[in-house]
Amino acid sequence: RNPVPEKILHGTTIEIAWTVTPSLILVLIAIPSFALLYSMDEVVDPAVTIKAIGHQWYWSYEYSDYNQSDNEGLLFDSYMIPEDELELGQLRLLDVDNRVVVPVNTHI
Repeated sequence: RNPVPEKILHGTTIEIAWTVTPSLILVLIAIPSFALLYSMDEVVDPAVTIKAIGHQWYWSYEYSDYNQSDNEGLLFDSYMIPEDELELGQLRLLDVDNRVVVPVNTHI
């Protein structure tokens, strides 16, 4: 009536192969990726250094390489423009009163 099912033994060799092979591929991809990640993080002799600090309702910016007599960088805050002061074509979440100016073709 009911046929006897075949007895299947564990395929230990194939299980090891399909576990180890993808692991080796991931390691081979990760090693050059980490080397590239850390080399990209190093900034050698930047022309300008800009520090951006996010507060709850505004952004603070500091150009620390800006030369002033008191040896402090140029500091300013940037607030979102209120909705009732927006002009036609301005986007509410993107327009601020003091924009950050980043120099063109310089290493930051």
